[in-house]
Amino acid sequence: AGQAVRCTPSPSADDLRVEVIAGGAASLSGAVSGAGGGSGMSSGMSAPPRGVSINRRKFAGRHAVPSPEFTGEIVGSKSRNLQELRGRLPDWINLPASAALPFCTFDVVLDSPDNAPIKLELDKMKAELRNVDFGNTHAFEQLLRNMRGAIQDVVPTDVLTNEMQQSFAAERLDWPQGRLGPVSRGGTGDAAKAWAAITTVWASKYNERAVLSCRKAGLTHEDVSMAVLCQPVVQARYAFVLHTVNPQTQNSDEIYGEIVCGMGESLVGNFAGRAMSFVAKKDDLTNPKVTGFPSKANGLFTDDPTLIFRSDSNGEDLEGFAGAGLYDSIQMDEPHVRAVDYSQDPLVADEQFRNQVLAAIAHAAYEVEKTLGSPQDIEGCIAADGSLYVVQTRPQV
Repeated sequence: AGQAVRCTPSPSADDLRVEVIAGGAASLSGAVSGAGGGSGMSSGMSAPPRGVSINRRKFAGRHAVPSPEFTGEIVGSKSRNLQELRGRLPDWINLPASAALPFCTFDVVLDSPDNAPIKLELDKMKAELRNVDFGNTHAFEQLLRNMRGAIQDVVPTDVLTNEMQQSFAAERLDWPQGRLGPVSRGGTGDAAKAWAAITTVWASKYNERAVLSCRKAGLTHEDVSMAVLCQPVVQARYAFVLHTVNPQTQNSDEIYGEIVCGMGESLVGNFAGRAMSFVAKKDDLTNPKVTGFPSKANGLFTDDPTLIFRSDSNGEDLEGFAGAGLYDSIQMDEPHVRAVDYSQDPLVADEQFRNQVLAAIAHAAYEVEKTLGSPQDIEGCIAADGSLYVVQTRPQV
């Protein structure tokens, strides 16, 4: 805990070299002279990117919106990128239904009289954070834990609840049963679980990595505003990540992909083992080439319908700032870890089936890139019935 590290991927992207940087978490704090008392850069850390800034948002008057109302003024790029694809892809490529809590919804809810004590507490902790000693790792981490805990005690307003119900209905999303709110303050049933997920996404603004990354880049952390993208979870048989320019060779004529059994968190999260990897030429998409077979012993699976609440802040996908992945996305019901038997899975055992699956997702990547007009980093999945979904896309950097 409290260590700063430099991570360097191997050329094949299947291994990671980790070096500890002297100075611990404090080595990330001295990005800009005068920003919280730091001066100069710590040894081994690069200077902050020039010209990077966060466009501070204002509340646009809506607490929740369905997907046709997504704009850059009220939601982040996760929501907008999917909306740009709606109605423009072949019918066999599915997109999940989506509603969103726009930027600054949290601030408006926090201003409710019911949340006045929490607002007062948070304001005091924000002042502490501006002057915290980043070299005191324990005090820094404890302060952020207290801030996240306070946010998770916030209660929803009636306006928010009503607008969420209307937006869910417009998207034909099932509304979770029970009363929306934290259990400690009257929340019940699935609605309480949904609210816990939403507030955890809001609270992830104050996780260690997010705060330190903003500080290192010379960004004003309080300018970060968190929209929340609300979607149904696809009960995935397989999940994939695709790059429409091969990141290993920078070949723009070649798609690179990885696929795992189960949900995507086992692919993008810290699960031991390799995914199946492949490449596909854009002029020969029906003949993908496997470059590595899977070795992940476990997969993540969701057996029943549920919801996921994705962070969608204005601090992600900024040019010159690696903001993607800093904030949390939370599933309402936790997935199950299950052992994977590759000897019985047709993705490994059946060459014809494997070729069909890999060709289909390569075609999907090609269509997304063609529609959006630039190289893309795509996440998606294949449901038990064979339906293919694109759940997220962003410009590939």
